[in-house]
Amino acid sequence: MAPTAREVALNCLLAGERQGAWSDGYLRNAIRKAGLDRRDAAFCTRLAFGVLQNRMYLDWHIARLSKTPLDKLEPPVRNCLRLGIYQLLLLDRVPVHAAVNESVSLTKKYSRNPRSGALVNAILRTVDRTREDLPQPKDISVRYSHPDWLVKEFSHTLSGEELESLLAANNAQPPTQIQVNTQKVTTQELIEELTQAGISALAHPWLPDCLELEGTGSLEDLPAFREGRFYVQDAAARLAVLASGAAPGMDVLDTCAAPGGKSFAAAIQMEGKGYILSCDLHPHKKRLIEDGASRLGVDCITAAVMDGRKFDPALEGRFDLVITDVPCSGLGIIRKKPDIRYKDPVPLAALPEIQRDILSNSSRYVRPGGILLYATCTLLPRENEDVVGWFLDKNNSFTLESFTLPDPLGGVETGMLTLWPHRHGTDGFFIARLRRKG
Repeated sequence: MAPTAREVALNCLLAGERQGAWSDGYLRNAIRKAGLDRRDAAFCTRLAFGVLQNRMYLDWHIARLSKTPLDKLEPPVRNCLRLGIYQLLLLDRVPVHAAVNESVSLTKKYSRNPRSGALVNAILRTVDRTREDLPQPKDISVRYSHPDWLVKEFSHTLSGEELESLLAANNAQPPTQIQVNTQKVTTQELIEELTQAGISALAHPWLPDCLELEGTGSLEDLPAFREGRFYVQDAAARLAVLASGAAPGMDVLDTCAAPGGKSFAAAIQMEGKGYILSCDLHPHKKRLIEDGASRLGVDCITAAVMDGRKFDPALEGRFDLVITDVPCSGLGIIRKKPDIRYKDPVPLAALPEIQRDILSNSSRYVRPGGILLYATCTLLPRENEDVVGWFLDKNNSFTLESFTLPDPLGGVETGMLTLWPHRHGTDGFFIARLRRKG
């Protein structure tokens, strides 16, 4: 018997605990293997992501109601409880009997203890019966399921209601955003095609040629995807390429490119006229870039393997534009990768040194008068403004330069911009545009 949406979600949570699997990658493969239709695939993803986004909050309730300590519960039992409580408290269209009965059924299937089903049933029935009077955690960290270290990091920049708004945004369900390949189709034509396929496709409120989708299922199965009429990319990454000023006829280097989204955006923005060298450290990721460019019909991209920290004399001073989207902590994309919040924060301390090395090395490839674009998908100043400030202290041949983005963002006079999920509805992202003096 094929696994249900709830069972696939349970196995995703277990894989994360046992093998450290990333939920997005696991679900992509598991949903396809299970043969879930579009509706069940969306429900499965919502369950797995929703539990991860609210895990500390759910565990607070479990610990309050269970006589067995949380860490003594079998992983399947603990995760069945999380799934059940999430459906009861945080989803509004799931019938109580379905949330309870399916959780109990999965517990009986996966637990070694024959009494576990009764435990799960009793706790979920109690949650349902007392939901109107349930106590709530006072600790903001628990309430929004962000570990203390992460709340502390964000509190250096935000405070009060705005800090809470960011934490809430990180737990929201983000829209699936795609960019139109205007070399193949118009935005309106793509909207009509997707609508006919049963997908809700709306124009982004202020970013041209960007669509927000609902009810998608597997995008890779759509003819519009396979035939290269769009690519998946958040508005924030597209805005970074707009800020870069990529234009027809330019020679462009994308130093940390895989899976290629910014290279694709630049190629379309350049109308396919010019040259883009799209590089990544890992050989297997070179193929991802090549496959994406082929699918989109973009022939101005050449993919290559390159270490962004090691200087290649053959590339010195060759490019009108160098895009450097460096490895980072990823704390701006928590809403799409909820597992990030539970990873060990200790290795993050080494990132600024790597970022400084890549930015410094990349700068050597910019021709006099050219542009160096530095970008991250994190919200931490030490990986963003501090890295740019360090670089400018060491390199007086570069200066920050203003740029203009679509309203409501408008002109960015400082040359640096942080995009916030709760302010802009985008991924958390940092952009800095630097000009090499001629």
